[in-house]
Amino acid sequence: MKTIDSLGDLSGKKVLLRADLNVPLDGTTITDDGRVRASVPTIEKLLGAGASVIVMAHLGRPKGEPDPAYSLAPAAARLAELLGKPVTLAADLVGDDAKAKAAALEAGSVLMLENVRFDARETSKVDEERQALAAELAALADVFVSDGFGVVHRKQASVYDVAQLLPAAGGLLVQKEVESLSKAVTDPARPYAVVLGGSKVSDKLGVIANLLTKADRLLIGGGMVFTFLAAKGYGVGKSLLEEDQLDTVKGYLKTAEENGVEIVLPTDIVAAEGFAADAAHQVVAADAIPDGTMGLDIGPESGKLFASKILDAKTIVWNGPMGVFEFPAFAEGTKAVAQAMIDSDGFSVVGGGDSAAAVRRLGFDEAGFGHISTGGGASLELLEGKVLPGLAVLED
Repeated sequence: MKTIDSLGDLSGKKVLLRADLNVPLDGTTITDDGRVRASVPTIEKLLGAGASVIVMAHLGRPKGEPDPAYSLAPAAARLAELLGKPVTLAADLVGDDAKAKAAALEAGSVLMLENVRFDARETSKVDEERQALAAELAALADVFVSDGFGVVHRKQASVYDVAQLLPAAGGLLVQKEVESLSKAVTDPARPYAVVLGGSKVSDKLGVIANLLTKADRLLIGGGMVFTFLAAKGYGVGKSLLEEDQLDTVKGYLKTAEENGVEIVLPTDIVAAEGFAADAAHQVVAADAIPDGTMGLDIGPESGKLFASKILDAKTIVWNGPMGVFEFPAFAEGTKAVAQAMIDSDGFSVVGGGDSAAAVRRLGFDEAGFGHISTGGGASLELLEGKVLPGLAVLED
């Protein structure tokens, strides 16, 4: 992958930077600024090289037109705090205000364009539509730096098409993500353990299929585990269950046995009477979940079991929480996994998304992990072995 250093002297140049600032908001308050903080090193490197930086990013899923609820104003304000300098927010993406502010931008200054998804062409499936937007974006700057790892699996105007119109390179964050995930995926030190959670098996079908040929052990938790338990013939009460995936999961269990891959399922479950923080709950055996209850976390014995399978691994990748960690009563399984990864001597990767959010929300020291990814979907697709368009376009 081409790096910033390959772009040569950036003094006096305008750099169009694709960042990932898709942060969770409570109204206009950022509840987890991890992605904003992750964008700072690349911006500081570019400013230190004498460039000005034009940041573009998305937030949420507006329907291809301006929507004040998805304005990047909170992200611009937080970025300014972290950089210790003003970040001007344009009133539009490629309209008159953005063009005027970009033209007037001085070296050492930072401009943020408004949400790229306010323009429907950003995510269009029609190449010509994306390319037209990319041309308008490219006209604002001299070079392009891709540093939004969370979107490199998308063939979008601000990620893929613009990289074909300007001298382009990967930023520091994208470099670090690729290096760390490649270390875990292409030639992992063994034993290689992968912890998968989250709500649905269907979200991770390709990942599981790929890992059954590469990992030594798969630890399954979260809502997706109930489809595995049901595939073994256990009742799961009102727990999340994808009945249309039962045959697929049965196939996974058979393939794992044939390939010598250990699939570790919880032995106990925290079953609740309803989906609520204060729901009455009890710890039950994984094969004895009462009718009328739903599993919201792996149980304490499972937490110990999972920890033991993590502690002696040399490479650990984790994607997806073990339970509804947002509710304190159902966060213990996720805590057990996070703590075991910190305690392990192996190389550990937290695969972005809800796992990264859980690490921060539950108060763990991020420095205790080998790498915390900023891109849940992108990291999953790398684990799946896919070619990511936003990375392929940056190759030498």
